[in-house]
Amino acid sequence: MSHYNTLDWKVDADGILTLTLNRPEALNSFTVEMCHELIAAFNRASDDDSVRAIVVTGAGRAFCAGMDLTKPGNVFGLDETLTPTLGDLHTRLDDPQILDGVRDTGGRVTLAIYECKKPVIAAINGAAVGIGATMTLAMDVRIASEKARIGFVFGKIGIVPEACSTWFLPRLVGMSQALEWVYSGEIFDAAEGQRGGLIRSVHAPEALLDAALDLARKFTRNRSPVAVALARQMMWRNSAQPHPIEAHRIDTLSVFYTSQQDGKEGVRSFLEKRDPAYASKASEMPPFYPWWS
Repeated sequence: MSHYNTLDWKVDADGILTLTLNRPEALNSFTVEMCHELIAAFNRASDDDSVRAIVVTGAGRAFCAGMDLTKPGNVFGLDETLTPTLGDLHTRLDDPQILDGVRDTGGRVTLAIYECKKPVIAAINGAAVGIGATMTLAMDVRIASEKARIGFVFGKIGIVPEACSTWFLPRLVGMSQALEWVYSGEIFDAAEGQRGGLIRSVHAPEALLDAALDLARKFTRNRSPVAVALARQMMWRNSAQPHPIEAHRIDTLSVFYTSQQDGKEGVRSFLEKRDPAYASKASEMPPFYPWWS
């Protein structure tokens, strides 16, 4: 997919993709179509060697005001004629009936972000409520405008947190803070998000996108694409392992293979006091990758 109805895709000369949620007339509210387009965009960016990092922001005055609740029928796009079981989600996860009629659309998006091989930065420019908040949890860094408002408001409409947020949010801010925000359903400002450990930094609205782009360049300039891709997956996945020996196994293979490719160029450039010229591509990962499948 190279054309999007709900997103804008723009890659600059440094390989930074600005992925903009682009339904400003509806405060970039989330739809099933946006779900499908976000999954396609993150899968595309993951293997596109012209993309080095991704900045996600919103068009207009909102980041994403949550699910579009004006849609007829089940607003979450779910098939109410079905009676799915946990067994179905183990044995039929990708069966079209389960995929399209049962699975949480927000979770499908955050799983695509989680699998991505590129650093992902959320530039939260305004309201980020419901899925607008939870989709950012799978991103590596969140920075926010002074005008940002964030809320895990699910309890207010009688549902539960989604988008794998019960896995991500406690890891980011701790269990007590995660539960406080979810129980209360309160909408809070960027300063509260920063105090609670969710937001890295708060910026004037006109400075937000430049700050995100600068951070993305810091993550990618003179960096090995393969080493960055590995580091992202190693951090997210190894931190959830029950014992550090699991991290040691992956560290070992990662060092073994990167030391033979970009690692040699990195050492040479250091000794020669010059910028490195890395030749690796994130579309061509070492033979043990992906180690989890």
